[in-house]
Amino acid sequence: MLSDSPIAAIIPVNDMDRAKRFYSETLGLPLTRESAEDTRYECGGTTIGLYETPYGGQAGHTLASWKVDDLDGEMKELRSKGVTFEDYDLPGIKTVDGVAESDTMRGAWFKDSEGNILCVVEERKG
Repeated sequence: MLSDSPIAAIIPVNDMDRAKRFYSETLGLPLTRESAEDTRYECGGTTIGLYETPYGGQAGHTLASWKVDDLDGEMKELRSKGVTFEDYDLPGIKTVDGVAESDTMRGAWFKDSEGNILCVVEERKG
């Protein structure tokens, strides 16, 4: 059953070398597999896979989200590595200093080296 199977985010990139630097150096993810057709990183027991295509970075929506315990700490660390957080003012979501808040979560979005949208989210307890 799918509900018992691990899931992986598969992210399109325009420039594999540039993307590998971003995911390894900027995000600090360990590269666990690399071949001509398969580049993988481990994240908390799940996998992010990268594949090279001229269509990388064209999605206008979030491709992957990390659940974190300390959003502010994660944002500070990422900002120190040059990551810029996006600001949105859309129906149902408005960010202030890169952070959107609701009754159930706090989240922040940023783009990878290829323009793909990624997210870090802290669930509210209670």
